Amino acid sequence: MINQVILVGRLTRDPELKHTSDGRAYTNVTIAVTRQFRNANGELDTDFVQCILWRKTAENTALYCRKGSVIGVTGRIQTRSYENQEKKRVYVTEVMAEHVQFLSRKTTENRAPQSPEVEVMPIEPVPF
Repeated sequence: MINQVILVGRLTRDPELKHTSDGRAYTNVTIAVTRQFRNANGELDTDFVQCILWRKTAENTALYCRKGSVIGVTGRIQTRSYENQEKKRVYVTEVMAEHVQFLSRKTTENRAPQSPEVEVMPIEPVPF
């Protein structure tokens, strides 16, 4: 059987790093993925996909990404269910991320320092 998902989209909010009781880092993120076709009204719809990132992937995403960052996620679909306060069964489908690629530029606001900007020097014409 194959259970493989590849998504590219924007984070809907800043990732918040959390830890399990035994110290493993994780974060839950939602990725907005625009569909590649238009609906009956001629508009592009967007899907909001829940993803769970673990360990170093979660730490790096929380450190270097923020709301609006474009990321690529490779992972697998997982479903689970739980009983809510009204005693109704709630089903959840989410992506368990196995690999995350940062596809937008790094930000400096409340994040790790970036390397200094590279200054581009103009090239002087060489006489022939």
